Order: sequence, then C-alpha cells, then structure tokens
Amino acid sequence: MVKKLLIANRGEIVPRIIRACRKLGIKTVAVYSEADKNAFYLQQADEAYLIGPANPVKSYLNIDVIIDTAKKSGADAVHPGYGFLSENAAFAEAVAAGGMNWIGPLPAVLKAIESKCYCRDLATKAGVPVVPGTVKPLQDADEIRRFGYQFGFPLILKLDKGGGGKGIEIIRGQGQGQVKQAYERLSRIGQLAFASSDCYVEIKVEKPRHIEIQFLADRHGNVVCLGERECSIQRRYQKIIEESPSPVVTEEDRENLYQYTKSLVQAMNYQGAGTMEFLRADDGKYYFMEINARLQVEHPVTEFVTGLDIVQCQLAIASGEQLKVRQSDIQLSGHAVEARVYAEDPVTFFPSPGSIAKLHFPPMDDGRLRIDHALEEGGVVPPYYDPLLAKVIAWGSNRSESIQRLKDALSEFVIAGVKTTVPANLAIISSASYLAGTFNTSFIEEMHQ
Repeated sequence: MVKKLLIANRGEIVPRIIRACRKLGIKTVAVYSEADKNAFYLQQADEAYLIGPANPVKSYLNIDVIIDTAKKSGADAVHPGYGFLSENAAFAEAVAAGGMNWIGPLPAVLKAIESKCYCRDLATKAGVPVVPGTVKPLQDADEIRRFGYQFGFPLILKLDKGGGGKGIEIIRGQGQGQVKQAYERLSRIGQLAFASSDCYVEIKVEKPRHIEIQFLADRHGNVVCLGERECSIQRRYQKIIEESPSPVVTEEDRENLYQYTKSLVQAMNYQGAGTMEFLRADDGKYYFMEINARLQVEHPVTEFVTGLDIVQCQLAIASGEQLKVRQSDIQLSGHAVEARVYAEDPVTFFPSPGSIAKLHFPPMDDGRLRIDHALEEGGVVPPYYDPLLAKVIAWGSNRSESIQRLKDALSEFVIAGVKTTVPANLAIISSASYLAGTFNTSFIEEMHQ
C-alpha cells in the first residue's frame, strides 16, 4: 500500500483526499501556490510545500517543480485530483520515471485516450454506439460541409483533445462562411489550450440527457460499475447539479450501460477509477461520448448510494490490490443529489473572486448531508483558478427526500463577500421540471429565457 502521498492539486479535493488517507494510515503531502499559502487544509496535511506563484502554469501545471517536490518530500505516490494535470500523460510518465506510484490509469493508456477520435473508433469496434460523426480528425472545413450534406444541420464541432467544456462549436448551417470560421477558430483554441488543433464533427443530439457510469477496474482484469449519475444540469457545458440514480435510467438501461462500459474498459486496458460518459437521446437511445480518466468532481453522490470510498479504492488499485467487491455486491441504496457551489454570479455565471466575509454551514451530524469544501471565514477566493468553492451533497431514501434535504441545506448555507451560485442551485432544484425529472442539457438555457 502507498505510504506517503503527494496531492498535486488545490481546493476542496485536497482535504477530501487527506480524509481517505488518514483512514488508511497514509501520510500526506500538500502543495500550494502563493495565492493559496493560507489555505486551511495545508495544516491538515503532514507536510506542505510552496511550488510557485499564483499563475497555474508556474505552479499547479509545472510538472518539473511538482516532481522535484515529490522527491524532496519522500512521497512514494502522487494523486492528481481532478483538473490541472489529472489526465496529463506526460505528468503520469514523469511520476513513474521518478520511481513513484501514479494514482490513475497507466501513462500509455492516458496518452491513447487523450484522443476522442481514438475512443470513438475503439467504441465502434467494441460494438458500443457513438453519436454519428467522424472517427478520424478532420482534414479541412470542406469535410464538415460534406458531412452536413449527408446528415444535415445543426452539427457539433469538437476538439479531439479538448476537455472541461472547452472546444465545442455548434454549426447551425453552412452560410456566411460559418463552417470555415468555426473550424479555424476551434483549431486555434485547440492548439493554444491543448497543443492539438485536431477536430472532429458529429450530429447534434437535440436536448439529450447526460448520463455517466462510474467504474473501478483493477490490475487483475476485474471491472465493477457503481451505478449511473445524472449530469444534465449544466452551464457552459459544465455540470452544476448531479444525482444518482438518474430518474430516467431503467434497470435494462443500466445493465446495457454497464456492458458498454466494461467492453470499453477492457478494450482500453484501463486500470483505476474512471467514468464513461453517455448521451441519452429523446428516443431513449444511448451514445458513448467520452471517458474521464480520473476522479470526478461528482463522485460523492456515488459514494452515498454505494457506501464505497472511491479514493480509497483508487489507492488500493494503484497498490496492486484486487477489488474487494463484485458487481453483485453493488446495490444502489436510496438517492443522492449534489449541488456545486461556484464563486459566480447566479444569473450570468461570471466569476466572482474576493474575500469571504462570513461563512455558515448547515448542520452535518446525521450522515445524510456532506459538504466538501476548502472554505474559511476571512479566506480569499483567488481569480486564477476554477471558481468551484464547495459541493453540497444530500442523501435520502428516495429522490424527493434527498432534494428536500439539499434544499434545506442550501437555504442555511451562507457565504458572504463573494457572489455564489447558491440562489441558482435553489431555483433549479425547486423548479417543476427538475422535480418531475423531465429536464435535459438545455435546462439552464431555457430557465433564463
């Protein structure tokens, strides 16, 4: 088992990983930029090291500095959390080259699945349905036009190596040079943000549901799926409310999604925790979209309904242990729903950095409410990073009970000094369509019309 773990990240995921390590008797090493030097979780870690200035390129994205820090600290493993370098094959390779254990899939697997086209091709060969589109990078804008002639518009143009909601263009028609402009614009974004200008195109599935399957895969060929998460409530292609199980996934659907997931995991030779993401069309058909090769922000809802600690499972898998659970052991209990609280204007969703003047949490003494956060009164929300402040997760014996518990918690949650999305979260989970479970990925857009 891992003995000393460096957590190559910041914010709420750091204390969450520290909690898992404490239960396993693993020592922890935190890293921080100058902007995060007063973060309270640095006191929770056994050691903490400054790795650079606020600019993430010079700190949380600086592979050389993080590797040097890991070696200096004597860490024998690195957990990347999510975001930043969590799916970066070069970072995983550097960790392995430094003689440390990477908490995630093998570097070669990460390298291969960086390409969504590779994954789409693999899924097609494995008999897993994908959204109709190209499975190889586009050569020019004319290829998009030809695809549009065959399948019609609108289309979605995506980066082959994008992520985090970046690199998506909707092409509604072929007039006024729109196709060429969109292709050139997205190619530039890809080159700047992901060092790859490759794009692919697919039909636009109108008003789909976003459904994902959490899975665990060990080094001995065992794969277990941990239910699905409903992630259709999004702004700017990024999730804001998640829940498990989904109100629209049937037992038959779940079994099919499990089979799709296991086929893809085996085809990829994937090891560790991961998530297969699917779109559910209006007609009930499911299409593989992409794999997230890391711990997901929304993993707590799965932990609530399965009783598993996914971070502990990650550490065990990386240490070579076999999974302690079989698929038949996974029984979803009750319902869980999570609200992400961002430092953003609740209407425009524009970032709102600043200082936290007042902070009040709802009571969490019944085991049915969880708040993952890195907040403290007087703390600073810097403008340099993702504006996620906290995650409020509620469990109930059924969906309505979990939603009401989340609503009660958010109503008592006070963060003064910065604008937050708490009012937006409350409006969403109080709406008729959300309560009825009849929403789709257009929910936020339609709510603001």
